[in-house]
Amino acid sequence: MTTILDRIKTYKLDEIAARKAQQPLANVEAGAKAAPAPRGFARALADAVISGYGLIAEIKKATPSRGQSRADFNPPALARAYEAGGATCPSVLTDTPSFQGADEFLTQAHQATKLPCLRKDFIYDTYQVTEARALHADCILIIMATVTDAQAAELEAAATQWGMDTLIEVHDRAELDRATKLKSRLIGINNRNLHSFEVTLDTTRQLSRYVPEDCLIVSESGLHSPADLADMARYGARCFLIGESLMRQDDVTAATKAILSKPLTSQGGI
Repeated sequence: MTTILDRIKTYKLDEIAARKAQQPLANVEAGAKAAPAPRGFARALADAVISGYGLIAEIKKATPSRGQSRADFNPPALARAYEAGGATCPSVLTDTPSFQGADEFLTQAHQATKLPCLRKDFIYDTYQVTEARALHADCILIIMATVTDAQAAELEAAATQWGMDTLIEVHDRAELDRATKLKSRLIGINNRNLHSFEVTLDTTRQLSRYVPEDCLIVSESGLHSPADLADMARYGARCFLIGESLMRQDDVTAATKAILSKPLTSQGGI
């Protein structure tokens, strides 16, 4: 059965081919070399968890299932609101067909703050990694559910070459085992099943026990309150990627402050 992820991969590969034909790699490389120096995405998260939580706050215009996130969507204003609220890093959706994202959203968000930014997209080709750096990304996302081990290693190596970090996303044990063979110590556990799109925090609860101790766990999706964050922290996840539950609030800065307001003081596991 064809899943949402399958459909996204199909159009994304077509999109990559079209972009390569339209914009030679040499031009994209020139843009990457001219971009501001990477800001240290993984380092920022590691520093944040020393005294609290690391928050990757998402700038996402829409989702396939719920439509537009907010009427007054403004990437620079949202980035500044997240920064004022205590977020560690913005995550910016650049995929257009499914999320109404755009490349310029990433550059605008990056220029509006001093925070390191993640390019959130479906990445299959090193061309996209170079694109990410040209757009001022400090980190890329690799979704293990949709790439081979060889692809993942190639994408990670390309990111490292450009001075960027890599967030490796998994949603089951097999993907986690594959992810831990890579060099990145940033492991994102997505509580959303990428095939059914169902969400359960049990995914982080179950998988966190198999994550190597030298990795930083990022719990993703389904997080709505300080209690949710404290729950995940008990299982070793002190970094979080949160989107809609913040994006849909009238006062994004206040919502960001509120969800970070009661960090679990103990860093011990369960």
